[in-house]
Amino acid sequence: MSGSHGGKLKGGLQSRHMTMISIAGVIGAALFVGSGKQIALAGPAVVLAYLAGGILVFLVMRMLGEMAIAQPDTGSFSTYADRAIGRWAGFTIGWLYWYFWAMLMGWEAYVAGQILHAWFAPIPDWGFALMLTIALIGANLMNVKNFGEFEFWFGLVKVTAIVLFLVIGSLAIVHLWPFGHARGIAQLTASGFMPKGPKSVVTALLGVMFAMIGAEVVTVAASESVNPGKEILKAIRSVVWRIVLFYVGSLFLVVCLVPYNDPALVDPTRGSYNVALDALGIPHAQLIVNCVVLTSVCSCFNSALYTASRMLYSLSRRGDAHRVMGITAASTGTPYVAVVISSVFAFVAVYMMAKSKMDLYDILMQTTGCVALFVYLTIACCQLRMRQRLEAQGIELELKMWLFPWLTWAVIVFVIGALITMAVEGTYRQEVLYTSALAAVIVAMGATAQRYGIGKRPPLAGYTQMATAERAVTR
Repeated sequence: MSGSHGGKLKGGLQSRHMTMISIAGVIGAALFVGSGKQIALAGPAVVLAYLAGGILVFLVMRMLGEMAIAQPDTGSFSTYADRAIGRWAGFTIGWLYWYFWAMLMGWEAYVAGQILHAWFAPIPDWGFALMLTIALIGANLMNVKNFGEFEFWFGLVKVTAIVLFLVIGSLAIVHLWPFGHARGIAQLTASGFMPKGPKSVVTALLGVMFAMIGAEVVTVAASESVNPGKEILKAIRSVVWRIVLFYVGSLFLVVCLVPYNDPALVDPTRGSYNVALDALGIPHAQLIVNCVVLTSVCSCFNSALYTASRMLYSLSRRGDAHRVMGITAASTGTPYVAVVISSVFAFVAVYMMAKSKMDLYDILMQTTGCVALFVYLTIACCQLRMRQRLEAQGIELELKMWLFPWLTWAVIVFVIGALITMAVEGTYRQEVLYTSALAAVIVAMGATAQRYGIGKRPPLAGYTQMATAERAVTR
């Protein structure tokens, strides 16, 4: 495969691709399966955790949109951290984000392997995981429009499933659904709305953040679309109804249909939607949910590989990763080396599945437990510093963060407070500590690279203008 060092991405994402990426980007398998754990943890008040998480995501996306529309870049917030805070910050958050998506691919391959093995027992779960990995690597090695097509159809299945659930669930809670034994809105307070206290809602927030991460992918993909600014603006403006409808709305229905202390909710072989569909008297509920979850994990794997490879490409372009990772195929414009390298943990997961050692992979996954909160904290800090610089350059901001800088500071304080609460409370202490330890190691590497000028540092668009603007502001 011929290619060139420092080649540019060719693009090819159409408006319909970007629309579906922005709509379905927040719908992952964690919504269909992992939400049961959060319901058991916080009770019906889990809707408050999802609402708080949704508001946080909306504010963060607004801040990210302000920067991304002004300066679209495939490195997104990693590039902005580099420009606004320093090389060490861009290096750290870029590699941490890459690690999150690279690790997640292995987990998605594992889930897909488990589902398919249950359907076709003669083939081992690791065999299906390997086939999925190879197939989606192949798709990502082609032109980016193939990624867009996969996400469009995968996303359409997820969105259709959620909408049908919302319609049927709404009929059930007003007692217009003729089957099953759903109790309705009375279920919200049957055992108390907040049976485990306010602290449980805050603790559930980490699981919520893990489920919602992905909304920012649209700002990465936008750089390969025809009109980046327009697509980002459209995605930012629609993020409210996406979060409210898909997460808050659907989880509200689940807690109305199923008692929060139902042990089936925390059964890893079932999940909250499966239990809710059983309550509605829908036959073959587990098969239906597994089909949707399989589509969701394939979508998430596809999106994770795309996002990780583009972040690696961006890091390479900035001299923070080996230049070989910036090679693009001459025919497709795809960073094929970055695609292959980003899939490494998927193959690690396949190996561990074959050796029955996925418990070790679980430990690795804990180091990604609160990456979303670190990403959101970085975006808020970047926006705080970049706003004044962009305005000093005379750039007319098409999208602005409200109540600047007070709302930005509120997000920063909220995220730091959530991390401290989670570490002190204990439920997610390991995830917070492991992710913080990993981040500290990467910070040390980034600080060393910045201090000693390690790695070739090519000039980046925007650096000269921003340096000039900063001097003007300082004066």
